[in-house]
Amino acid sequence: MSELSSPYGSWPSPISAGDVARGGRRLAFPSVVGGAVWWEEGRPEEGRTTLMRRDADGTVTELLPAPWSAGTRVHEYGGRAYLPVPRRDDKAIARMGVVFSSSADQRLYLLEHGSREPVPLTPDDGASSRYADPALSADGRGVLCVRERHEDGAVHRSIVSVPLSGRGAQDPSAVRELVSGADFYASPTPSPDGAHLAYVRWNHPRMPWDGSELRVGALDGSGLSGEYTLKGGVDESVVSPVWADDATLYVASDWPGWWNLYQAGMTGQAIALYPAEEEFHAPPGRLGDRSFCVLDSGRIVALHGHADMTPSVYDPDTLDLAPVRTGLTTWSMLDTDGRTVVAVASSPTEPQCLVRLDPGSGSVEVLRRVTEKLPDAAYLPVPRRETLPGRYGAPVHANVYPPTNPDVVAEGPAPYVVWAHGGPVSASTLAFDPVKAYFTSRGIGVVDVNYGGSTGYGRSYRKRLHKEWGVVDVEDCVAAARALVEQGVADPDRLAIRGPSAGGYTALMALTGDTFACGVSLFGVTDLLGFGETTHDFESRFLDTLVGTLPGFAERYRERSPVNRAADIDVPVLLLQGLEDKVVTPDQATAMATALGRCESPYALLEFEGEAHGFTAQDVRVRALEAELALYARVFGFEADVAPLELVTAPPPTRPEPEPETRSQAPEPAGEAGTEAAGEGGTPGKDGDAGEAPRSAGAAVTD
Repeated sequence: MSELSSPYGSWPSPISAGDVARGGRRLAFPSVVGGAVWWEEGRPEEGRTTLMRRDADGTVTELLPAPWSAGTRVHEYGGRAYLPVPRRDDKAIARMGVVFSSSADQRLYLLEHGSREPVPLTPDDGASSRYADPALSADGRGVLCVRERHEDGAVHRSIVSVPLSGRGAQDPSAVRELVSGADFYASPTPSPDGAHLAYVRWNHPRMPWDGSELRVGALDGSGLSGEYTLKGGVDESVVSPVWADDATLYVASDWPGWWNLYQAGMTGQAIALYPAEEEFHAPPGRLGDRSFCVLDSGRIVALHGHADMTPSVYDPDTLDLAPVRTGLTTWSMLDTDGRTVVAVASSPTEPQCLVRLDPGSGSVEVLRRVTEKLPDAAYLPVPRRETLPGRYGAPVHANVYPPTNPDVVAEGPAPYVVWAHGGPVSASTLAFDPVKAYFTSRGIGVVDVNYGGSTGYGRSYRKRLHKEWGVVDVEDCVAAARALVEQGVADPDRLAIRGPSAGGYTALMALTGDTFACGVSLFGVTDLLGFGETTHDFESRFLDTLVGTLPGFAERYRERSPVNRAADIDVPVLLLQGLEDKVVTPDQATAMATALGRCESPYALLEFEGEAHGFTAQDVRVRALEAELALYARVFGFEADVAPLELVTAPPPTRPEPEPETRSQAPEPAGEAGTEAAGEGGTPGKDGDAGEAPRSAGAAVTD
């Protein structure tokens, strides 16, 4: 086929679904101590997460042998699950061990330096207790962390102290509860002298980005006393306290409308360090994710920006904020030993990597990449950041990825797929994403929309979604698509929309209009009332903010549920669902398929055994990605290098109802915001059997 005659969608591409699904390692939560760097490393091909250490001489060691896997289920989405800790042998030589939460039983374990067999630190209670976000006590004899207990159908959270001696493994009373009573906790942070403890808490129905409190109390051998709120409240989100000295804290707060940095003493008003209409912290969705750190010199290395954040160095003496210039566009998860800074970073052409930053020189060294095998850069799309006009002139932020292939000359407007990210209080970034390249290299453009409610653009932009989920997000996605049509970039007859989780809900609601020719929902919400009853505790009151409180707004819940709007959907729909999903349970997809079938609307439902909220098994990721391409080929009228997708117009066969579950049964840890879809960056937590066979219901992939 000649270059000029190649229709959009059928361009020859060297990027296969298998290449995307293999992806590579997943790097998270780096730590640095004395020249050595630790990090969590997800191994999708092994179905587990191990811990790694890179010594000062460059030697890299895997610390956890299979089948050990690190991971925490606290707050359902998890977060930092390990901490390097100093240990001393009989010669009083300091060596670094590591404390971690085991994915299998959720107990804390200690792995001594040079050992291959971890020893337990907490009791074996059948995984009813989970631990996360550990911090070393000032005396080095224990770790303080968030504990989540599931018992008698209820969830209780607290901050506890766990001795490193191991006494807590046999004596539950040795695991000492320091503070409890709130619904949620984060960031236990002891002062350098051990005299005080700072932490963050919040309560239902608020989420941590809505309103939280920075609390401080006196810490001694009997526990925590004299607690008081230093900053925060019902309409202020505070995150990541860090002690500058024994009596001074740094914290990020969105009191001015953006997460800015503040300095707070033990009393009095907090002082803004660098007021700006930028975010100086990532949204607090995962425990232990820090966006700034304090150096021994007193300077602060901080990430800041909008949806994408990059580093700068703040000098409290001069009040200057000096950017660190790098080619990496998207930074996260900072840590420091006071001199060196480590982080996870990426760009549109650089896959996720572990980097070491010298704050003095501004030099950046890549220590570890998720993969060394990259597609030819000529096939990678160069995104454009655009602010598009939304309804009533409201701005809609989006990243546009045009069709890109060096072997094809494009003619005329292209088919485009609107991506609605999960969350919905999350954001799409410019981080490397081979899924986008899979489509753009074949001639299908992507517009990744940071619709109203997304993070990175201040509190007022987030609040656009309050009580308006299913309205504002849909309007913004439609507006982005139509703006590209008006620019002459996108073909109005070949527009699609897709999204994972909350993005799947947005996609389905958007299909009730007349803009899109088809859509894809990856484990998306379809029934709001059902979701509120079956989802996990962390998000069980999220809909109060997004839709309204019950029972007063029950009719609004029904009106904004795609399952009740199936008659308005007359274009093909692909539903992808994991059967072990505890966040958006499988009955949501089944109900949607049933509703579409009863209306004789074309759809395909693919269900996958062993998969939770985000697909991790390589064969499942391949199947899901190829099915999506097959849908576009069928609807947009081009030939694809994948098996055709068969659509049906009848309800799926019924299957036995599962046993009812309570919210005390937490789901597998879910995908990082924005990376939940099949073939995307992967989920940081699910440690199921990679390679379970996918199961179809109401759909078939034909040869």
